[in-house]
Amino acid sequence: LAAERLAFFFHSLMWIKSPSGPARGMAFHSETDALTGKDFDTGSIPSLTMIIPCYNECVVPSEEFLRSGALREDAMNQHPDNQVGVGDLTNPPVGDGMNSNLGFIISQFPDEWMFLTQRLHNEGQIENSSSHALYKQFMHQSLRPEIVGEVRLWSMFRTQSVGKTVVGALQYGRALATLPKVRQYYQERPHKRIPEDHMEVILAHQTYGQDAPEGDPENDDAVRMLLARYSYDSLYLVFDLTPASNEHVTGLVKEWLRARRGYGLGAFKYASVKCRWDPARQDISILTVLPRMFPLRLGQGDFKTQGKACNQLNGLRFASGHYVQALDCNMGVFIGEGFKVPYVLRVFMPAEKRDRSAPRCRYLGFREYIFTSREGTVGKCHATAEWTFGTIYQRFLSGMGTRMHYGHPDFVDGFWVRNRGGMSKSSPVVNLSEDIFAGYNVRMREETSPHIDALEFEKGRESTFNAASNFFSKISGGSIAVMRSRDNHLLCERVGLFHSWSFYFTSVAFYLSNLLIDFSIYLYVCLFVMFTLANIDLGRLSSLGSTFSTEWVMSMGIFSIFPQLLEMILEFGALKAFREVFGMLPAATFFFIFQNKNISSSMRTGANTGIAKYFFTGRPMANQHQTWRDIYVTYWRSHYKPAFNLLMLYIVYQVLVRETFQGALPMVLIFISAVAWLITPILFSPFPRWHLLEQDIREFSAFINGVAGKDESEVFEVESRGRRGKARTMWECGLAAEISNWIDTSSEVLCIYLLLECAVLCFLFMIIPAEILDYLWLFIVTLSLNSLLLLLYLQSNLSNILLNLQTLGWLLALPMGSYIMGPQALSPSLWVRLPELIISFGVFLKILNVLKQIYLLVCKAGLFIGSCKRASNSTKRRRYFEAIRRAHLYFQQHQIDMAEAYLLMISNTVVSLFLMLVDRIACNVHTWWLLNRELARTRYGEQYLLKAPPKIEADCLREGSNYASEYGSDYSEEEPSQRGLLQTNGHHTPETEASTSDRQTPPLA
Repeated sequence: LAAERLAFFFHSLMWIKSPSGPARGMAFHSETDALTGKDFDTGSIPSLTMIIPCYNECVVPSEEFLRSGALREDAMNQHPDNQVGVGDLTNPPVGDGMNSNLGFIISQFPDEWMFLTQRLHNEGQIENSSSHALYKQFMHQSLRPEIVGEVRLWSMFRTQSVGKTVVGALQYGRALATLPKVRQYYQERPHKRIPEDHMEVILAHQTYGQDAPEGDPENDDAVRMLLARYSYDSLYLVFDLTPASNEHVTGLVKEWLRARRGYGLGAFKYASVKCRWDPARQDISILTVLPRMFPLRLGQGDFKTQGKACNQLNGLRFASGHYVQALDCNMGVFIGEGFKVPYVLRVFMPAEKRDRSAPRCRYLGFREYIFTSREGTVGKCHATAEWTFGTIYQRFLSGMGTRMHYGHPDFVDGFWVRNRGGMSKSSPVVNLSEDIFAGYNVRMREETSPHIDALEFEKGRESTFNAASNFFSKISGGSIAVMRSRDNHLLCERVGLFHSWSFYFTSVAFYLSNLLIDFSIYLYVCLFVMFTLANIDLGRLSSLGSTFSTEWVMSMGIFSIFPQLLEMILEFGALKAFREVFGMLPAATFFFIFQNKNISSSMRTGANTGIAKYFFTGRPMANQHQTWRDIYVTYWRSHYKPAFNLLMLYIVYQVLVRETFQGALPMVLIFISAVAWLITPILFSPFPRWHLLEQDIREFSAFINGVAGKDESEVFEVESRGRRGKARTMWECGLAAEISNWIDTSSEVLCIYLLLECAVLCFLFMIIPAEILDYLWLFIVTLSLNSLLLLLYLQSNLSNILLNLQTLGWLLALPMGSYIMGPQALSPSLWVRLPELIISFGVFLKILNVLKQIYLLVCKAGLFIGSCKRASNSTKRRRYFEAIRRAHLYFQQHQIDMAEAYLLMISNTVVSLFLMLVDRIACNVHTWWLLNRELARTRYGEQYLLKAPPKIEADCLREGSNYASEYGSDYSEEEPSQRGLLQTNGHHTPETEASTSDRQTPPLA
């Protein structure tokens, strides 16, 4: 990493002097333009405000979080808000059930953990120089608070935390503070902090000072710790004052208003407050209070304005820089990049530009380095996709002049954005991808948004499989909102044909392509089923010259890796390019087959309901255990049901072909896709161990058979839990999804879907032979028997035994065949009649689905249009929810879900046992593939660092050498010089975080 960063840094410096670079027209004169030039003027540095919007994200990892993770209970779903209750295990796990969270962080940076230990030992803060001893003392809570704080800060810089982003943003100020001319400038202004005239960092914390559940007192303490630690930097806190703010924050604002003899706090309810840390008082000091008439987020319920856009606007009110930058709270900055920022900002307004009325561009994008690629295979896959889109794609679009603002942390012209209502649009539902609409705003006003390759900030991405899926669901659902937006309509009207093509491919083309590909998979298999039923074999297709007669062994998606391969060869060299691309090919194949299906499902849901839903990813660490309950809740509609349907079609085709003695296409890609939709979440789950498998089976079985939410009086709670993603049982999960579908989807769309379903059903009756449809009587009789069991189930206080008997009752159709249809039902054998049974069962399920839709549409029309006009809206909703509940049970939807869940449990068990065997026999190869080599070197079933030190320390001890002394134990010599580096006019930083972020790379440490 150090070699890569240094190579990029020195190579990018050529851009500053290059006349043909992205900033062509900017002449470079070393005497005046070089930051250390003799005639350099500090007034040529454009002022910059860096805004970090934050809600309730982790600021600094807590002691409890770092110590947790190794217990079996930590790998289970947790109680929400620490409210223990039966069936309320709905929050995600807090670890992997094998290692502590601190241990996992150390496994990624074992050498840097040794450096921390050696530095603390050299400073006299700890007695033992063993990194293993420091870890054990932390886990046993035997360290002093100061050392615990050092460990927390060390972890903060190596996770996706707000603190890492704040310190990274301050790196630009640290870079400026090292310049002689800048130091001289502030020596003449002793009342100012370095370098507040040239840059400032604003932490816009939306929930600071609010009690739980809206706020988090532990996060507030972490914010105060950051402000105190960096009190001599240009760091400010902006928070939202509301009636829910606690007494301490309210008292500070009252005191500030009273001291200025202004209006009292009772004159307004809401305010935006800017403050900074006061070392003398050891508390925050209020600087400005801007009263507001309305809350930060406007609207009601699920239709509130977007939180991030509103929070950006809250910070923008206090921004003083000519240029503004909004950073996501999972970013970082290498200090070397800070020295290039003044040159990058000159792209807006070059010194040679004579017309100073307007800058050359309004947004300015640059590269991002995805630092979570080191956390495991999921992080690498996500980093590869982000590098392709955020670097290769943006570079090409910028050259074509069609690039727009796609996300943070682009620089933006501060004057321009202040006069246009904010940095992003925040309308509820529509502006889910709020930064996309900022790019639309630029394009509609005929402004530009170029991209440069000379600057690169750190960026984190989701590194667990479920979190990555939620991210893809969010952006693909947001693309539906983009297509429905007024901005998209206006923009398409104002651009020509060729610009429309480029605009399409730079906006929603990728997501629409995935939707069409997903649709074509089902169409492809259905066509061959119909070909077989029509007695059209492969020979006849070949004689007709049709390409359907041959199998596509290679997917076109395979060829899409070559542009990326060539780009990596040019940038990193051939050896690394081939190793990275082809080494990641198996993992990326399963990952993106699954995520492409995720994208298409989210787009279909968004198109049906017209609502773009926000998915909170949480950005957990890569070692977090993925429980089977969470996996099922996340993917049962988007992947598992389609996979079972596709496999049913595939089996029907293969059995039909064998019975008709026709040649069959193997459909390898179809089969791989269906299997990948089923097993990929388990493949990407860390640590397949027996105790975790046993726990998952037990918890998932309780989830399937749970009775929570089944009572008729709980239907409103079920709907609420479903919207919040807190379903306790499979019944609540399925019923909440059914209610959401019938409530959020308009009646017109529901009628259209019903007509399409009826048309498909009529088509099936026309093409399927009558001898196959005769088997429908088997399932009609079975349904009658199941209805009797259902009545007993409702009368027996919802006994799970009777409900499971209903699920198994469908197997009665086989032995009852001879009694209902005569001896020809299973003659000559069950295997021969299996195609007829499967096809007729599929038709029967289609009939049930159509009848259910007719019933619910009639109920909706009767309640909301017919004779119930006098009833209140709440009464209508309650009655409609009850109708949906009855349909979900009476039309066998829940029973089918149970059968599929049990099949999924079998599939998960088989895959987990296979991965356990692989890890056991092949020396933890799955752990090495999914996470890292350090954990894989730990003995199977043993907790990392429980009995042995990090492997790198153990190797050094075995060889009799001191690794820390060889590779960088000079922390005690580095820190005083760094302290003196920022010491000006009596202001100095008590700690040396100027190089803390750079300690991510051992050689630089």
